[in-house]
Amino acid sequence: MRAVSRTIPSLFGRTPLALRWLMAAFVLLSLCAVTSNDASAATPSVTAPTISINTSGSKEMTTNEIYSGLKLAILLSGLVFLPSIIMTATSFTRIAIVLAVTRQAIGTAQTPPNQVIMGLALFLTIGIMNPVFTEIYEKSLVPYSEDQIGHGEAMSKAFAPLRTFMLRHTREQDLALFQEVTKSAPVDSPEELNAAVVIPAFVISELNTAFQIAFLIYLPFVILDMIISSVLTSMSMITLPPTVISLPIKLMLFVVIDGWGLIIGNLVRSYHVT
Repeated sequence: MRAVSRTIPSLFGRTPLALRWLMAAFVLLSLCAVTSNDASAATPSVTAPTISINTSGSKEMTTNEIYSGLKLAILLSGLVFLPSIIMTATSFTRIAIVLAVTRQAIGTAQTPPNQVIMGLALFLTIGIMNPVFTEIYEKSLVPYSEDQIGHGEAMSKAFAPLRTFMLRHTREQDLALFQEVTKSAPVDSPEELNAAVVIPAFVISELNTAFQIAFLIYLPFVILDMIISSVLTSMSMITLPPTVISLPIKLMLFVVIDGWGLIIGNLVRSYHVT
């Protein structure tokens, strides 16, 4: 035993450094293997849950399951167009433009930030369009999910409340313009117009109305800037930018008259007027 103990250090002393590390790693791996075998024998094995997807078209899948899966895929695919519909077929366009122009008229560059303006416009749109969304849900989505109506009828019933809302706020000249652009056939009533005519005409009308409201909001601030600029010029304070004086005055007046409340209240009421 003494001879073996003497020969091991001498063997390590005569071998190169790389071989020493290799032998040490081999011993450590052997110890780890023995320890893991003992631990696995002592503890029970845990099996992870598995998920299987059947793509072989076996007879176990019924026709109702295939139809339900197809309906779900169509509904999820329709969510891709949801942002475009919200921005074009609702009151979002007018509200977002008016709020952005109000911020620019006050002179606060990025205050409130774009995220706040877009979020406020979105929640105001939900509040204004709530009766329309409720009608779409009750007359289109619920019967479609219960297999009472088909795809085409669900689409027509979902678009009917939106078309009624858009026609209420669309100018006739814009409808005539897009009827000419799309070369649509003449119709007896505006309710028979399709989406390719109603939606772009509604967007143009909303842009026109939003710019009219923005002009009325912008005009008092421009007059105030002109007054302050003329006062500074008459006092020979040409080097002082007028915005340094006009910005706190505009902010004070806007807060005193409750500007945000007046603008948002009139925006909401403009859609409730029939």
